[in-house]
Amino acid sequence: MPERPLLPLRAAILAAAAGGLALDAAFPSLGVWPLAFVAVTLSLASLRGRRAWAAVLVGGVFGACFYLPHISWAAGFLGDDPFAWAPWVALATVETVFLAAGAVPIALAYRWLPRLRDTPWMRMTALPAVVAAVWTTREIVLGSWPYGGFAWGRIGMSQSESPLATVASWIGVSGLTFLMVLLCALILEAGILFSARKTGRRGWRLAVLPAIVAIALLATPQFPTTPAGTLSVGAVQGDGPAAYMDEREPYAVLNAQIAASEPLRGLDLDVVVWPEGGVDSDPLYNGATAAALDAVVDDLGAPLLMNAASARGGDPTDPATPIYNTSMLWTGNGAEQLHSKRHPVPFGEYVPDRAFFEALAPDLIGLIQREYTPGDDSPVFDIDGVAAGLAICFDVISDAFIAEGIRDGAQVFLLQTNNADFRGTDENLQQLAFARMRAIETGRSVVNLSTTGTSQIIAPDGTTLDALPIDEAGVMVADVELRDGTTAGVAAGPWVQAAMPLGLVAIALAGLLARRRARA
Repeated sequence: MPERPLLPLRAAILAAAAGGLALDAAFPSLGVWPLAFVAVTLSLASLRGRRAWAAVLVGGVFGACFYLPHISWAAGFLGDDPFAWAPWVALATVETVFLAAGAVPIALAYRWLPRLRDTPWMRMTALPAVVAAVWTTREIVLGSWPYGGFAWGRIGMSQSESPLATVASWIGVSGLTFLMVLLCALILEAGILFSARKTGRRGWRLAVLPAIVAIALLATPQFPTTPAGTLSVGAVQGDGPAAYMDEREPYAVLNAQIAASEPLRGLDLDVVVWPEGGVDSDPLYNGATAAALDAVVDDLGAPLLMNAASARGGDPTDPATPIYNTSMLWTGNGAEQLHSKRHPVPFGEYVPDRAFFEALAPDLIGLIQREYTPGDDSPVFDIDGVAAGLAICFDVISDAFIAEGIRDGAQVFLLQTNNADFRGTDENLQQLAFARMRAIETGRSVVNLSTTGTSQIIAPDGTTLDALPIDEAGVMVADVELRDGTTAGVAAGPWVQAAMPLGLVAIALAGLLARRRARA
């Protein structure tokens, strides 16, 4: 017989809405991480037994109630423009559509798998595993497509301040998502089975399965990495007018960084770090900027890791010359090493298919004039023998990019970002949480430095060593621990992600076999 919905449609819509709001609250700024489990359980309860279009409806409600508040900061990118709300609503809508579409296979899993073998064992093993795999697959798709995706709402990333974060060092962030959804699905099924008294003495033994998963999540220690010395770092938050829509005089951001760096004079540092966009002119072509950076390096007695928009491969005044969001290690010999942002943000740092979107909204698209080219160089700098991994702003959300840094030998991560476009919003705290998860996942210290804050130096276990609040110029100084070795989470993460689509395969096979059995 067809699986009956667990909740009436109206109740399911309310549950989905409550789940979406709870999931947003699990992330910063509220950061109530246990609410992620409440959110997932409510979402699964709303989908259990639903037909396809009803699943689209409740999945869409869940997605809208999550993404509209979760990325409301996107409305700040265009400043006071009357259409500033458009990027926020457009992005939230796209993500909601994907969540709604991804709700269908979850609902199908609840309908089709029990038709093969409706036993407590099936409902407490295969069914929750398939549901968790499909949920995780949906996250992977959202984080990779279209235009590189937007992996900003991953369940695992909500756990940066929880004791569960260490699980990511063994199976990656996607693996953590899988186990969290698995636990929620197990609890839901256990509650249904035992409340309906559909299980005997053997079935009661299945109640141990949620407990086993919960204990595994809570008791897993961090994967060990090997100490490899320290790096003395001075990180400078200049709090200059670095937003895209900020009005500013030439060199205003550079001068703010120079002024904020003054407390570092006389300190014995291995490297000074400035944030993304900390230099507002191209030092590779601007002699005055290059001279200013030479003076900074000379005054502070340490190489400078800085970032600027930079032209390469042609005349910088020629519109055809590619522009890169570039981090540079500046020494007494100028820019000795370069790394360009791997994944420029679509509709923020470039406009994909510009002709098409400009025809739809010419005034809005016309506000975004910059067109950054993706880089392809190694995300690791050699700083006097220390391998320092880099990730510029939103590159931190890419599992593959962070893993590339580890493969290239990164012993510490120096993450440069510019949150000035989103002053006064949750965006910088959400990104900071992702940086903390990367520290725990990789077993590396992380210096997460913003132009305007919040900036932190984070130890390999996720604890904060130093911090600067938002909208405040200042410096952070620490001897950060270096680590060698690759965690299981980094090594196994791609394999875990590759296994997740097997859940979709299982649903398709279950549907096919169920139809054949019905015909027979």
